[in-house]
Amino acid sequence: MNETFLSDTDLAVRFSVSRQTVWRWHRSNSGFPRAVSLSPGCTRWKLSEIEIWENRLAEVA
Repeated sequence: MNETFLSDTDLAVRFSVSRQTVWRWHRSNSGFPRAVSLSPGCTRWKLSEIEIWENRLAEVA
């Protein structure tokens, strides 16, 4: 199965927040999916993990 990866910019657009907010969530929210370093200077998030996180938030709401 091919995995889709999202950048901090992709996530910022997806959630209508700034890139800085995405990184703040990454640092301070233990439930937020962990970023994956694909190469030096290239950090991405797995779309499948983001979708799981979104579904958990929707269940709580």
